[in-house]
Amino acid sequence: MSTLRIVHRLDAITAEDWDALSDDGNPFVSHAFLAGLESEGCLREDWGWTPHHLTLWDDGRLVAAAPAYLKANSHGEFVFDHAWAHAYARHGLDYFPKLLCAVPYSPVTGPRLLARTPAAKAALLAAMRDQIDAAQLSSAHVNFHTDAEASTFDDNWLPRIDVQYHWRNPGDWATFDDYLGAMDHKHRKNVRQERAKVARAGVTFRVLHGDEARDDDLATMHGFYLQTFAEYGNSPALTLDFLRHLARTMPRQLVLVFAELAGVPVAGALCLRGGDTLYGRYWGASIALPGLHFETCYYQGIAYCLREGLARFEPGAQGEHKLARGFLPTVVHSRHWIADPRFREALRDWCAQEAEAIRGYAASLGATGPFRADALR
Repeated sequence: MSTLRIVHRLDAITAEDWDALSDDGNPFVSHAFLAGLESEGCLREDWGWTPHHLTLWDDGRLVAAAPAYLKANSHGEFVFDHAWAHAYARHGLDYFPKLLCAVPYSPVTGPRLLARTPAAKAALLAAMRDQIDAAQLSSAHVNFHTDAEASTFDDNWLPRIDVQYHWRNPGDWATFDDYLGAMDHKHRKNVRQERAKVARAGVTFRVLHGDEARDDDLATMHGFYLQTFAEYGNSPALTLDFLRHLARTMPRQLVLVFAELAGVPVAGALCLRGGDTLYGRYWGASIALPGLHFETCYYQGIAYCLREGLARFEPGAQGEHKLARGFLPTVVHSRHWIADPRFREALRDWCAQEAEAIRGYAASLGATGPFRADALR
């Protein structure tokens, strides 16, 4: 019989024990990434984040874990439940705090129930439900779980879906020209024209891994990140010390793309890599230049995947403009346990209607995007 322990700081668990629970290679559930968010000032209770990690132990050995947080709001989650919170408020009920199993600020699919056996994964879900009852919380949420984890949830966990745009190498693209050659003439021409504009402007690119980046490179990238958040009126959560932490603890998984004019960085994109996938996360620029965003965030990432033999590139949430550049609609998943059975049944219908609308939207985008149908077989 496993024993449940709630861990409020991930550094109370060794990286070796935590990382041994999953061989997925996803960098976002690694001990280094999650513990770094806590230790380097990216998660604060006054921003709504209180670490509440669920861990199961058997004879002193960690056998299962789930990265989890008590949330006082829906900030930084990317599975939007504001309407649910408003519905609770209209009935004089508290929706917050709630329990969230996810990676903060990261709408990236990956394992959420870190365990080697189906029984241990099921035990984690049971522990989540017990936490809801014990703390009298409104709900538990597991965001951006993998397809392989879907069978762990029973029908009382309400399913929600969304659409992101992901690039996949069908297996026979070795060069950027191979990727372009799979497109129809119009889209291939448009991509070449976008890239040519950036090249004619004299922009060059420098791609670094964490162990190749100097401290001023990390500071420059963080500056681009801060600028983007300021332009959109949002509060930045990631600190420069967190980037330094990633460069130190995940040296080959941190990937920085710099666009430069006369040797001076004018834009940058921050990515992480794991397994066979590159994940685009943040970008910023100090100048406005046609095509610079697409080149820095998308084409340089695709070129990196082709050089490194990576099969997938996930450049982040939202953005229909990605479709024309070879990123195809991909359904992502989350599950939700609602404690109040009345709300659970009402939200079940709501989720079903939402899913129908989203699947219809994804179908309307087309299955092949800019590619010739025969090129993706």
